[in-house]
Amino acid sequence: MVKQVKDQEALKKDVLARMKRIEGQVRGIQRMIDEGKECEDILVQVRAVRSALRAATGLIMRRYLMRCQEQSVATGDPVAQYEKLVKLIADFIDG
Repeated sequence: MVKQVKDQEALKKDVLARMKRIEGQVRGIQRMIDEGKECEDILVQVRAVRSALRAATGLIMRRYLMRCQEQSVATGDPVAQYEKLVKLIADFIDG
């Protein structure tokens, strides 16, 4: 259990670092637009941001899974945690 908490904290730090990089990338895209850069160059950067967000999403979902498993053990109610997880994934896919 202690290792899992450490893993969750490591994931949290990693996600926050990624989000700060993504924020910088988005600001760069804004500057490119403001400066009238070529659309092709802007779209390359947009694709990079999308890729970075996909990677961060995977880490966020991984952390959520770890927390669901932890809560399942703590509450003794794995069905409730499973249902929360299914709803999250379904909402994410539909959204």
